[in-house]
Amino acid sequence: MNAEEKVFQPSPKLPSAQKKTRTRWFIVFMLFLVTALNYADRATLSIAGTDMSGQLGLDSVMMGYVFSAFAWSYVAGQIPGGWLLDRFGSKKVYFWSITLWSTFTLLQGFLGFFGSAGTAVMVLFGLRFLVGLAEAPSFPANSRIVATWFPSHERGTAAATFNSAQYFATVLFAPIMGYITYKFGWEYVFFFMGALGIIVAFIWLKTIYGPKEHPRINKAELKYIEAGGALINMDQTSTNKEEKKGVNWNHIKQLLSNRMLLGVYLGQYCITTLTYFFLTWFPVYLVQERGMTILEVGFVASLPAICGFFGGILGGTFSDFLLRKGFSLTVARKVPIVVGMILSMSLVAANYVDTEWVVIFVMALAFFGKGFGALGWAVVADTSPKEMSGVSGGLFNTFGNIAGITTPIIIGYIIATTGSFNGALVFVCANALVAILSYLFLVGEIKRVELKS
Repeated sequence: MNAEEKVFQPSPKLPSAQKKTRTRWFIVFMLFLVTALNYADRATLSIAGTDMSGQLGLDSVMMGYVFSAFAWSYVAGQIPGGWLLDRFGSKKVYFWSITLWSTFTLLQGFLGFFGSAGTAVMVLFGLRFLVGLAEAPSFPANSRIVATWFPSHERGTAAATFNSAQYFATVLFAPIMGYITYKFGWEYVFFFMGALGIIVAFIWLKTIYGPKEHPRINKAELKYIEAGGALINMDQTSTNKEEKKGVNWNHIKQLLSNRMLLGVYLGQYCITTLTYFFLTWFPVYLVQERGMTILEVGFVASLPAICGFFGGILGGTFSDFLLRKGFSLTVARKVPIVVGMILSMSLVAANYVDTEWVVIFVMALAFFGKGFGALGWAVVADTSPKEMSGVSGGLFNTFGNIAGITTPIIIGYIIATTGSFNGALVFVCANALVAILSYLFLVGEIKRVELKS
């Protein structure tokens, strides 16, 4: 068992009186910022979708396919994106990722200039496809940077912090996008988000460095994170001839034959099903099933997201707390995941209530649980082989985001067939249950994978 997989023991005091800097927390703040932007750009269509679908003549099945366009390329780009990270480093690849996805988001604002609705739909599908392809390296990069900058006993908090940005994105941007749609029209949502992303890309380029290159880190912090298991050399650009050849498919085969990782992949698929329900169909649910206006949706959708944000932070903090109290890495990661998924199953109760505030409360509790249990990226940082962390994270995200393809389409067919969202909520709840069973019975001990030559 590696040192970082053992129960955390407080590090001895450094012989130097130098107080360590906290640069690593600025790094995770930047991850939080770009991840919030990442999820806001994914959600633009769900906010603008009601007005857009009316203008373009889209039914629920067609909207399901358009919603899924992002995930098709996002999934396909995970392993290539992970290899790019291992080959060129996180800073450069992430910069181009942000720049490109923001540009493709901005271009969606010009759809109204197409005279033919059919042409507009095809262009929309294509642009959403390109957004997904450009965003593919983002979460593997997040996990890679956390493994580079954070000791194991802080990794749960760090991963939960950047992962909770998906909820903060709704809290911050849903009201803004709802107001822009109401006041100016759906096209301006894409103009605003695209321009903002391009600005953030250049901020990223000027502020992100590896631990050994960052101008604001001191020796005390560098020693602290390295002693705690941070892989401080991992984010340097690869010069190894074997890595230059491309993806090592023998190593990928070893990852795919590992029972622990297969359980983690299945669990992530199910958890991501919940994510894509909230990202795609939830605002439509509030409009069509609960009769809210798009302006109300912008603000109401932010309330459950606030709970998801705090749930995400608390889940990671609680996991690291269990580590510090002497529990194994396996217990510290699994307990929040299982508890969170149990809470997220409460959303099915919305099928049996009519009072608006009760529906919002139920969704808020489910959002909180989903955030509390979303520790998959901490598990990836704990388990990825040191020599191919980018590819490992990409493979994990591939399985998870297949749900981005299946969830919008399945829910679209359920609504078209039944005429309501009741079956859709049951479907999402069932996925939370499968995630629980996967972590309890498939995953086993959580530990770093050692690849064979």
